[in-house]
Amino acid sequence: MYYDSLQGLLRVVAVGVPAYVVLVLLLRVSGKRTLSKMNAFDLVVTIALGSTLGSIITSKGVALAEGVLALGLLVGLQFGIAWLSVRSGRVSHFVKSEPRLLYYRGAFIDDALRRERVLRGEVLAAMREQGLASPDQSVAVVLETSGEFSVVRASDSDEAALPAGRPLP
Repeated sequence: MYYDSLQGLLRVVAVGVPAYVVLVLLLRVSGKRTLSKMNAFDLVVTIALGSTLGSIITSKGVALAEGVLALGLLVGLQFGIAWLSVRSGRVSHFVKSEPRLLYYRGAFIDDALRRERVLRGEVLAAMREQGLASPDQSVAVVLETSGEFSVVRASDSDEAALPAGRPLP
């Protein structure tokens, strides 16, 4: 069977459109931070928002007002945590990870690789993605808080590009 009733289909449209509009408005009001490159906390909130929107649209047991409240609550909590993390080092440390230096001047930093569960091959692949033919063309590779690799080329060799406060080998 393709659908249970026409009423069910109309409910999806009647609830889905306003729920979607409210979510877009909440995301716009909450600022760019909500949609920026994500750390683990932001990813969890984004998945929860998608799951909540899906539940609002497809579940007859969730009223539109309850769903909108749930979306607002999630966006509000995310905004609150982001606000607190800017003002409190303890909250920031709890919510966000630090960039990690994985490779520096020809040497892999094995302890950092183990802690971040990254293979040497992944670091080498990040270098190749940046068009480097050999590791010698790179000064450093940093695992950023978003999970992406930043490759500092030997030609860009500016120590300021490395994570602050990280001891160099």
